[in-house]
Amino acid sequence: MPQRKYSKEQSQVAKTNPRVILPIGYREYQETMATPKSFRCWLDEMITRYPELFPREIGNGYTLHDTLPASMKLADVRFRRIKLKSGEQQVFTICSSDVMPYMTGYTDDVEKALFLRRFGVPFWALTYLFGRNDDYWYNLTCRLGRYEIVGTVVKHPDRLPSDLLADEKHVHFNGEKGYIATSVGADCVLGASLALTADEGALTAAYGYFRGEAQNVNPDYRPQTVNTDGWLPTQKAWQALFPTIIVIQCFLHAFLKIRDRTKRRFRSLYADIQQQVWDIYHATDRQTFLRLLADFEQWAIHALTGPALDAVHKLGAKADDFALAFDHPTAFRTSNMIDRHMIPLDRWLCASRHFHGDWASAELHIRAWVLMHDFMPFCPRAKIREQAISPVHQLNGSVYHENWLHNLLISTSCTGLMTNHRKC
Repeated sequence: MPQRKYSKEQSQVAKTNPRVILPIGYREYQETMATPKSFRCWLDEMITRYPELFPREIGNGYTLHDTLPASMKLADVRFRRIKLKSGEQQVFTICSSDVMPYMTGYTDDVEKALFLRRFGVPFWALTYLFGRNDDYWYNLTCRLGRYEIVGTVVKHPDRLPSDLLADEKHVHFNGEKGYIATSVGADCVLGASLALTADEGALTAAYGYFRGEAQNVNPDYRPQTVNTDGWLPTQKAWQALFPTIIVIQCFLHAFLKIRDRTKRRFRSLYADIQQQVWDIYHATDRQTFLRLLADFEQWAIHALTGPALDAVHKLGAKADDFALAFDHPTAFRTSNMIDRHMIPLDRWLCASRHFHGDWASAELHIRAWVLMHDFMPFCPRAKIREQAISPVHQLNGSVYHENWLHNLLISTSCTGLMTNHRKC
């Protein structure tokens, strides 16, 4: 039986990335680094064009440090390093997005395998299709989970969403229940961490990873609202992490409870019930909302009985909580946006047979799935494809590379470090 508690080791999943990965093919990179002058000219251009990919102190200047020896894993692959002139004078490796981190392969050679892994294709199947071995694909996936999610997805502080959604996805962890505390904003998954229990303390710790990473991007980040279901520990966890946040309860969950208790027993009335509930939801102001809800409750007293009537009374008892949404017009009133992301998460978990191992392994795979999911291209037939190629493109308004894995790797540059757009 695994020890079901967090440890110091488990809290150190995401790590800072001391590499700058830039959108350049390796052949072109080799030509560029042929002379220090050409390399510096190219690098200065990249700093001007993509300042968010570099450490904050790059503005104070840098020197060419050295050239790494040829890789033993990938023959002839060599990268240059630079040294900052200010601060702690850190050394950063300047990399091409053609090469995977730790020289584990070429990006184009592994991209299709990782594309399939996002859908839960097992490692032995990836070995059958693409060669290597199961451990290779396992470790390649795990390494993606080491990057900070928020810093990788959100490349500019002003793109951090002020309105969020949060929910827990129930999973099996070594045969026992676990909960993936999931945070969504701007139609991207921005946080996901495995909590072993659903109490306030465990959920606060799990959702706390999102807060820490978001405040690495912007130390002053304070979201205005979060949409949750009626689970009280979830709401308390968010209020503990962000004391000024407004919790907006999901109206859809209230309707679903009424639906489950009326659809069969009061079949002849269900269409009327459904219409009244959604008329209440579509009210244009607080007064109309409260009036329609009171009228519906009075109607239900004469038309419904038992658990169905209890569900309506529970809806009425939370009238003021639901009415908070009218004070925050941009807040999410239902959980539809987070549900859209949890459906593929559920399919991936089912295909992967959930988790059998230690907490850190599960956490890395969850985080890796989130990054692959956020950077994965939309289905070519999807209407949204006319506007953006991926959720990250939709959020940031631009991409660094047309290929999703190249774009992901480039976006990991200096994650966990204070970049040019961040405050000290």
